[in-house]
Amino acid sequence: MGPRLHRQHLRLPLLRLGPLTGQGLVLTLPELARTVSERGEVVLRRRDDGALELRVNGVFVMDDRETSSEELLASAALASVRRPDRVLVGGLGLGYTVRALLADDRVGSITVAEIEPDLVAWMRSGLVPSVLDDPRVSVEVGDVQVVVAASPDASLDAILLDVDNGPDFLVYNENSAIYAPSFLEVCRSKLRPDGVLTVWSSSASSALEDAVAEVFEVAAVMPVPVRLQGRDELYYVYQGSLSTD
Repeated sequence: MGPRLHRQHLRLPLLRLGPLTGQGLVLTLPELARTVSERGEVVLRRRDDGALELRVNGVFVMDDRETSSEELLASAALASVRRPDRVLVGGLGLGYTVRALLADDRVGSITVAEIEPDLVAWMRSGLVPSVLDDPRVSVEVGDVQVVVAASPDASLDAILLDVDNGPDFLVYNENSAIYAPSFLEVCRSKLRPDGVLTVWSSSASSALEDAVAEVFEVAAVMPVPVRLQGRDELYYVYQGSLSTD
C-alpha cells in the first residue's frame, strides 16, 4: 500500500445532561475520538447505556457490551489447535479477540494486522482498554491481506479474521476480497498442517461457507446468539481446518 493521509481528532469526554429519570439527571459521554482516512470516518463513542462503541462510516461495528462472538472467534481456534504458538489476528477492534487469546498460556505470539493506525493509537493511549502491553502481542499497521501474504508459508497455527461486518455487510468494499476463495487459499498456505482459520460475520453467508469448504478439508459454521442493544441477533463464526484428526 502507498502512503496514506489521515487526520485524527482526540476529544476529551464531553459531559452532557440527559433526560430526567427517577434517579435524577443522566450524564452521557457521547464521543471520545474521531479519525478520518481515505477509507472514511472511524468514531469511538460512549453510548447512553455506558457501553464503549466503535462505528465506521456511521455503521455500527462493535461494542464492549456484547463480546461473546469475538471471544468465540478465539476459543474456536484454540480448541482446534494442539499448539497455538503463533497466531495472526486480522482486525484489532476493541481487543476482545486478542484478550481471549492471551488468556491461554499456550499462545506464544500474536500478530495483529490493523489497517487504521489511529485505532492502535487510541488503545495505546488508554482510550480503549489495552491488550498491547503483553509482550506476546505485536501490531502490523496495514491491510490484513498484505500482512498474511508476507508471512512465511506454514508458519502460523491460527489465522483469525474480524475485519468487517462480514461479506454481506461490508464497511469497506475492498474487504470483499478477504472472503473470496483466492485469499482463503493464501491463508491456507500460511498455516501449519494442523492449523485453523476462523472468520467472523454479522450474518449467515452461504458464499463464505462454500468458500471455506472449497479451500479447507474440514469446514464448520457456528451461530452465536447475542443480545444487541435490546434485540436478539445471531452472529456467525466460520472455521476451516487442514487436519481431519
